[in-house]
Amino acid sequence: MSKPRVSFEFFPPQTLDASFRLWETVQALAPLAPDFVSVTYGAGGTTRKLTHDAVEAIQRNYGLNVAAHLTCVDATRAETMAIVESYAAIGVKEIVALRGDAPKGAERFTAHPDGFASVLELIEALANTGKFKIRVGAYPERHPDAADDKADIRWLKRKLDAGASSAITQFFFEAETFLRFRDLCVKEGITAPIVPGILPIQSWAGAKRFAARCGTRVPPRLDEAFAFAARDGREDLLALTQCTTLCDRLLTEGVEDLHFYTLNRPHLTREVVRALGLVPEVALEKVA
Repeated sequence: MSKPRVSFEFFPPQTLDASFRLWETVQALAPLAPDFVSVTYGAGGTTRKLTHDAVEAIQRNYGLNVAAHLTCVDATRAETMAIVESYAAIGVKEIVALRGDAPKGAERFTAHPDGFASVLELIEALANTGKFKIRVGAYPERHPDAADDKADIRWLKRKLDAGASSAITQFFFEAETFLRFRDLCVKEGITAPIVPGILPIQSWAGAKRFAARCGTRVPPRLDEAFAFAARDGREDLLALTQCTTLCDRLLTEGVEDLHFYTLNRPHLTREVVRALGLVPEVALEKVA
């Protein structure tokens, strides 16, 4: 049996300090031999050029397989496909195709008049190029825009049928959340790999804000545990234990890939990967 694979998500920097933090993060995690790394778009496509620049720099300087995020927000079809061709020109082989969040100040996503009306159209256009492996998002808990609990699964199947080959989930706090979702996907006839998205908890307050925005349920027991840990100054230890335990349970249940949302802070992600015993031999030699 092959060793489970890991991958990491970064976001493009918008300040000089953030640039240093991104490169420190990439340098710290590159020795863990990720299957791929992804680089996000800002809300409303606000970091489009920054994303492109970060993708190119990571691929050129670190030799990593970079999956560039691409959305339907605030761009014409021609503008979006020009970005796609620019990625192909620099050797990008994977794209994470997403509808994208609404632009700042807007409550809901509205398609550009000359743009892709939905992520399905974007996926089909990418698939027609024949140049990319296409990954998409998945939601183990109901997306805020979903009509019912099964709507996300039906929509995921449509995205995969349109040309995507795998999915990365939104983060969750309990392994059972992902495992139930995986089982429901199988019942719906989905056979493509579904990679669980893991959020190492750098800040419990920040994690709860993220959860509120994307509909992730916060377990009361975890809220209580972090409250107690904060009193004793043991939040870091709890965060490491929580994330390692979550990942270990998923691996025990047959999960073969873990995708970490690093928030451009490498320490906790690196420690979790080490605790799980997933550090490649070359990295172990460097650590020794």
